Amino acid sequence: MVHEHICGLTTGQARFIEHARTSGHLYIDQPYDLYSEENHEAWRRLYHRMVPKWERHANPHFLRGVSSLCLDADHVPRIEDVNRFLCPLTGFRAKPVSGYIPAFLFFDCLRNREFPTTITVRDLNRLDYLPEPDIFHDIAGHVPMHTDRAFAGTLVRFGECAHTAADLVSRIADEHERLLRLTSILKAMARFFWFTIEFGLMRAPGGVKAYGSGLLSSFGELSHAIESPEVQRYPLELEWAINQAFEIDHYQPLLFIVDGFDQLFGFVDRLEQWMREGRLNNVAPGEPEIREADLRSFLEAAVR
Repeated sequence: MVHEHICGLTTGQARFIEHARTSGHLYIDQPYDLYSEENHEAWRRLYHRMVPKWERHANPHFLRGVSSLCLDADHVPRIEDVNRFLCPLTGFRAKPVSGYIPAFLFFDCLRNREFPTTITVRDLNRLDYLPEPDIFHDIAGHVPMHTDRAFAGTLVRFGECAHTAADLVSRIADEHERLLRLTSILKAMARFFWFTIEFGLMRAPGGVKAYGSGLLSSFGELSHAIESPEVQRYPLELEWAINQAFEIDHYQPLLFIVDGFDQLFGFVDRLEQWMREGRLNNVAPGEPEIREADLRSFLEAAVR
């Protein structure tokens, strides 16, 4: 109990999360009383240092979303409070999870207007980089965008693409061919999601702004993405995005720009159409590697 009190719900150190995973509990409640003062201080520092960055570089939909959610700047938010403001706007809700969620289940949540949300907070001494999501990335980076109807509709449409993928691969009799095609389709979907939902830029009044959560939750990379001459920024092209590898452990050298969320929705429509036409069956090799659990989640969905 002493160890749990000290670590609270710190990413990588939370006994509550370890127990949930060991017990096979993917969807959980947020045990708010377990957050330590260090957890709240980490949230406080993360939030306050991001505000001026958001004011300068975040897209207007995000800024309206932060205001609409009435996020507490000084304490880790209660997810039930976030949902109380979020649900009436777009029907979306944050859904606490114990950690990694297999790809089909993640996309199916989006289809049902649910966003799998990590409840742990990064270590107070490691605020700048975390290789896995935490509640700041999910609630302060992702969820404000879910207050926008057009963006929320795009996420739902993306979730529907996962069902299309599961249905298409279920029709392939040969097991080896089924795995090859599914791996390629998931690689294309993961790349598209990365270059849009996670690291997307958009045109807005005042110039290019960020709408991707990986940028909006990163103190260092947000300014770098908008201002650095080292970053290549191009209008989003579907064939480029789905064939472009990415790495997660450094600032992104290549980012794509959309004109708005209606255009982004159209790209998701086209992604599904290309999937049906077989144009995602053999995309370029490279990152990301597709986990066995992600493949299995789609194959299991296909036989239900």
